[in-house]
Formats: sequence, structure tokens, C-alpha cells
Amino acid sequence: MPHLQFEINRPLEDNAKITFAEKVRQLFSTIMDTGTDHISISIREFGTYNLSVGRVTEPEKGVALVNADIREGRTMEKRRELTLGFMQLLHDTWQIPKEHMYVTLTEHKGEDFHLLERYLASWQEGEDPLAD
Repeated sequence: MPHLQFEINRPLEDNAKITFAEKVRQLFSTIMDTGTDHISISIREFGTYNLSVGRVTEPEKGVALVNADIREGRTMEKRRELTLGFMQLLHDTWQIPKEHMYVTLTEHKGEDFHLLERYLASWQEGEDPLAD
């Protein structure tokens, strides 16, 4: 059950957040070859100067930090594709310069992700982790 966390240094419209979350789910599902029902997303808004990336000299243009807790097993190429996809969605949705973004991926065993009825198995190609 990935937990995809997006922190952005500006106020955001609810409709844009709803659309963004759906695009993130579809992106993750496509790239990581899995279903969508288990994907959790957090979108947090901060003041202009509450987020910082060392190389950003104009935070007024936007800063985005992403932390993605995912199941282990995907290739570096897939993880990189996902990272760049997140950056593109952030840029397209809120015009944040890609150079103002920082993404961290943290991999976990499937059994580290829990829902009420079960924990997830390790990732397998073409899976739907909530299917019986």
C-alpha cells in the first residue's frame, strides 16, 4: 500500500488536489504495474518559506517535496520513471519548476503495509494486491 506524500509551499484549490490525486494514482498504477485501490496519497500545504531545497533561490516560484513509501521489487528504471512522472504532474498542475523538487523513495517489504482485512504480499508483476 504505497503512501505517496506531496508537500507544496503554497495554498492549493481542492478541485486541483482531487484531480492531482487521481492522476497520481493512475501514474503509479501504470508504471508500477499494480491496482489503484491500495494507493494512499497525502497532499500537504505549507507557507512559501516553510519548505526548502538547498539549490532553490526563489521559493516564491514553488517548492515540492515528495516522499513515497513503496513496496520493494521494482527496477531502478521504474522508480526513476515514477519520480520523473511525479515531477511532471507537479509542474503541469501547479507550475512548480522541476529544479525546485526533491523526491525520496523508501522501499518496504509487502508485509509492512496493512489494511483492516490484511497486509499486502510482496509485489508481483501485473498484480492487484486487493484481489482475492
